[in-house]
Amino acid sequence: MSNRNYLAEYDAAPTAQKYPLVKGWMETEPLPFFKQLRAERPILITPECVLVAKFCDIRDALQMPKIFTVDLYKSKMGVSDDDPGYLMAHDDDALHHREKSLMQGMLNRDDIPRVRELIAKASDDILTAAAGSIEVVNDYCRSVPTTVVQDYFGLDGIDKKTLIKWSFWNQYDAFHNQPFDLNSPEKYQHIIDEHNAVSGELVSYITKLMARKLVMVKAEQAKNIVLVGWYALKALINKLAGRKPAAASDDIVTRMLRSSFAKEVDFSLLRVGVNAGGLLIGAIETTSQAVAQTLQFFLAREDLLPAVRAAALQDNVELFDKMVWEALRFVPIAPYVFRRTSQSHTLAKASPWQTTIHADSNILLLTQSAMFDDYAYDQADEFQADRNYYHHFNFGFGSHECLGKYVGMAMIPEMLRQILRRPELQAASAMDYKDGPFPEHYRLRW
Repeated sequence: MSNRNYLAEYDAAPTAQKYPLVKGWMETEPLPFFKQLRAERPILITPECVLVAKFCDIRDALQMPKIFTVDLYKSKMGVSDDDPGYLMAHDDDALHHREKSLMQGMLNRDDIPRVRELIAKASDDILTAAAGSIEVVNDYCRSVPTTVVQDYFGLDGIDKKTLIKWSFWNQYDAFHNQPFDLNSPEKYQHIIDEHNAVSGELVSYITKLMARKLVMVKAEQAKNIVLVGWYALKALINKLAGRKPAAASDDIVTRMLRSSFAKEVDFSLLRVGVNAGGLLIGAIETTSQAVAQTLQFFLAREDLLPAVRAAALQDNVELFDKMVWEALRFVPIAPYVFRRTSQSHTLAKASPWQTTIHADSNILLLTQSAMFDDYAYDQADEFQADRNYYHHFNFGFGSHECLGKYVGMAMIPEMLRQILRRPELQAASAMDYKDGPFPEHYRLRW
C-alpha cells in the first residue's frame, strides 16, 4: 500500500483541480486512496460530488432510495412525462417493485444449472476453436454472454455484434457519461448520439421480436387447446415406455409471452418489451469487464495462480467461485455506485464524521472501499477466498441490486473457470482500454 498523503495533496490543490485529482486516484490507485479516506475523511465533499467511503454509511444510503435516488439514470433509461422507461430508473415505487418481482420470477433460480451448462459449452466451443491464442475481450468476454442473451433470454434472430453494440452504448451513456466522469463536451455528446442511435435500433428489433414470438405462442396455445387429448395420450405412452417427453422451447421472452397477467397487474405487452430490452443491456458489457479484469488479476498474481488453476480443474466449483468473488473485491467493474440526493440528509449521524449532504448533490458511494472496510472483513487487504459473500457489493445492494444477479453469479465464474483450465495460460499483451471505461483488447495464449 502507498504511503502517499492523498488528502494533503487534495487540500493543497486549486479548486478546479481537486476533483480531477480524486478521479485519477480512483482510477489508478483506489485502494490506498480509499484506505486513507476511511481513516481520515470518510465523507469527502468535492466541488463535483460527495464521496462516501465506509461500509455502514454506504449500506445506510443504499437502503434509503427515496433520499439517495437514481435520478441520474432517468434521462439515460427513457424516463419522460410520456414514458415510464425502465424499472431501474425508479426508486421505491409501484412500477419498480412490481416489474422487478415479476422479472425475478421469470428468471427462475431453478434455471441456474441449465444456464451454467450453456455457458460452459459456449465457452469451451470458443476456446477450442481458438486453438491456443485469442483476443479475449471481443472474441470471448463479450461473445459468451451474447449466447445467454440469445438462447436463454430469448433475444434471438440478430447477430452477436449488434447485441454487443447495443449493450456497449447503453452502458457507456448511463454509467460513464455523468457529470463526474468529466468527459469533454464533444465526447459527452458523441456518447449520447451513439446511445440514441442504438436505442432506435433496439426498439425496432424488440417490436419485431415480440410480434414474431407472440405469433408462435398464440399458435402453440391454439394447438394445445385442440390437441390436449392427444398430448395427454402421448404423455401416457411416454410414461409407459419410460421415455421423457421432449422439452418445449423455452426462453425468458417466450416465458413472459406465455404468461397471463390480470389487467390490474399492469404488465402489458409494451412493458414486456421494455423489460426484454433491459435483459440485454445489463448482461454483456458488465460481464465482459468483470471476466477480463479478473483474468488479468489472476494472471498477474503468480502467488495465487497455481491454486486458482487447481480449483478451476475441480468438478466442484464452490472453491473456484469464491476465489472469483474475492478477486472482484480488488478489480470490480466500478469502484462506486452513484446517486443523487432528493433532500438534505445527515449521514453517519452521531459519528465523528457526521456530515450533512445538501439536496441535489451527486454522491459516489465507494462500494470498493466498503469491501475493504475492517467492519466487513478482517485483514481486508489480503486475498482470502473464504469470505462472507453478503458483504460484497459487486451486484449492488438494496432495491437496485442487479436483477440478473444469480445469472451473473453463474456466468462470470464459469467463463473464468473454462479459460483458466487451459494449460500454460498466459497474457500475450497488456490490457488496453483505448481511453474508455471498458477493456477493449487483451490477448492470451496457452
